[in-house]
Amino acid sequence: MKLYNSATRKKEDFIPNHPDIVKMYTCGPTVYHFAHIGNLRSYIMEDILEKYLRYAGYNVKRVMNITDVGHLTSDADEGEDKMLKGAKREHKSVMEIAKFYTDAFFSDCAKLNIKTPDVVEPATNCIDEYIKIITKLMDTGYAYFAGGNVYFDTSKLDRYYIFNDFNEDDLAVGVREGVEEDTNKRNKNDFVLWFTKSKFEDQALKWDSPWGVGYPGWHIECSGISMKHLGEDLDIHCGGIDNAFPHHTNEIAQSESYLGHKWCNYWMHVMHLNTGSGKMSKSKGEFLTVSLLEEKGYDPLAYRLFCLQSHYRKSLVFSWENLDNAQVTYNKLIARIAGLKPAGEAVDEEAVKALKDKFCAALDNDLNTSLAVTALYDVLKYKTNDDTKLAVIADFDRVLGLDLIKKAEAKREELKKHAVSGNTEFTVISESGEADAEIEEKLKARAAAKKAKNFAEADRIRDELKTAGIEVTDIPNGAKWKKI
Repeated sequence: MKLYNSATRKKEDFIPNHPDIVKMYTCGPTVYHFAHIGNLRSYIMEDILEKYLRYAGYNVKRVMNITDVGHLTSDADEGEDKMLKGAKREHKSVMEIAKFYTDAFFSDCAKLNIKTPDVVEPATNCIDEYIKIITKLMDTGYAYFAGGNVYFDTSKLDRYYIFNDFNEDDLAVGVREGVEEDTNKRNKNDFVLWFTKSKFEDQALKWDSPWGVGYPGWHIECSGISMKHLGEDLDIHCGGIDNAFPHHTNEIAQSESYLGHKWCNYWMHVMHLNTGSGKMSKSKGEFLTVSLLEEKGYDPLAYRLFCLQSHYRKSLVFSWENLDNAQVTYNKLIARIAGLKPAGEAVDEEAVKALKDKFCAALDNDLNTSLAVTALYDVLKYKTNDDTKLAVIADFDRVLGLDLIKKAEAKREELKKHAVSGNTEFTVISESGEADAEIEEKLKARAAAKKAKNFAEADRIRDELKTAGIEVTDIPNGAKWKKI
């Protein structure tokens, strides 16, 4: 398996540190508001990675943090704590906000078939871990105390920028919008490890520390939580591309300075979900949630399919038209699978191997989900029995997470109920779920011809449809059609 490593900017063979386990860390949500569908794209793709690793035979331990303290409105260590901002907005306590939006996040994940990680750890549970790391960084000269806060000293590093080669002048105060001067810093790239009451008097959550009553910076949280549950080395660290700098850059700086050795081997970054105006973000008011998609009649798994149709390292453009197309594609896929008829035949192992090889080849090549979806369609077209096709589709869906078999069975039952319902009204059904007024009109005309015993006209209409690539099946009080 090859994965693109953001730290080296190339595809590399995936080789875990330990033969018996893959250690995987995911940057979790800051639970001050609902996750929007742009955020959730990252979690969908990370879910695919975890599920494919398990599919490929690896034992995976995946850890995710919940940021319920310390994430400021600016990633440049300035502005209000996002959690405090959310609490003020809704006139609730910080912990009430955290509980509500944590539950909402995992509810959305469940609708999208995103597996809950093996360990989910709120940042507020690990204060002792952060203090331990910061204390050692202070003792070894990698951190300093100034103006009531503890800062990491980036000048001690041979290399600070890991994921981007920035022009340092572009990051200077007054050049990059939103960056305010912090006169406590020795270097403009230094970042806060621990804030005290000297900076934010209204901070809701505070703890005792060797440096005074305060709270941790955002960046130290992921290092502390990862080391607590995964030890001193890490195989894969995941997150959205917007986390690469400064968050992941700072994680590497503090973790490797604390440990004295390389910390994480592979970095996976998922590109943005864009709208016509650029990156989807809460601050711009582009707040599309899973619940909103449901209210508009979309299946959340149609959005998952929409994400899978593009590579995770490519920006994905969201529009309602694109989502409409994904919903139609999803409906047609379910209908085609529903049309497969299990007959108790033996599974064709040769066909299984050929189909799985193509599926795995796609995902082994840096998680190419669009080609994996193509491999799914190849199953439907393959010259083998329906039992084999259904077995392979179920197998692939362990990774794809589209509920294909479950939804197809429900569709099949729906058709059966219609067939025995005793409904006397002539009904036209499409196996793909699409509507076509012209085809419906012709099938109703055919039914009228049959009722009038004009069988020649009925056969003529049927032949006309067949020539147009439409196969017709008679059902009680109606007709079913599909494209062939």
